[in-house]
Amino acid sequence: MRRREFISLLGATAVAWPCNGLTQPPPKRPLIGLLLATSKAEGARYYSGFPLGMRELGYLEGRDYGLEDRYADGDTSRLPLLAEELVRLKPDVIVTATTPGVLAAKQTTASIPIVGINLTDPVGFGLAASEARPGANVTGILSQLEGMTGKLVEIALDLMPGTDKMGVLVDAKNPASMLERREIEATAGKSKVSIVPVDVRTVDEISAAIQTFVRERASR
Repeated sequence: MRRREFISLLGATAVAWPCNGLTQPPPKRPLIGLLLATSKAEGARYYSGFPLGMRELGYLEGRDYGLEDRYADGDTSRLPLLAEELVRLKPDVIVTATTPGVLAAKQTTASIPIVGINLTDPVGFGLAASEARPGANVTGILSQLEGMTGKLVEIALDLMPGTDKMGVLVDAKNPASMLERREIEATAGKSKVSIVPVDVRTVDEISAAIQTFVRERASR
């Protein structure tokens, strides 16, 4: 084979045979981690619209982004372990609903962005340096402003004049509920209304808590 023919053949082979070292890898799909304290069935009421909204924007799950979800089924003690599972998958962002979920995620990673949909007092819980400038990897939506719970108590007392005792249902597993309880007690105390607080840890305990309110004659 003459040299010119050999060079032509080599060039044709190079075109037909891709060089793996020069092939560009496919772009990595963004991965979203979803961490919820509820069950999957309960969470679907609130979060099933997300892929629909993304589709309206032209993004399809599985093609343009990935979604890994973890559910604690009402047992918030499972959240740290579930957060660790998500972090091992190296998501681009972790989305969670309430303060316990944010705390679990924050304790697991200091680098992956965390979005809290329903944040309560992130500064007080050490999740942010300030509300205006969080300064860490946590951001989100504040569900409450300072004094809001107290204002709700004032409205309730205005709607129910003559109330002298108020029942307060407290989620003992949610640290945000403890902050709300203190604000309720402070506001009710100014109006000389006594508080009947009942801590619950599971949905099954709510019925017994209501019976306690009835026995104690808590107006609301």
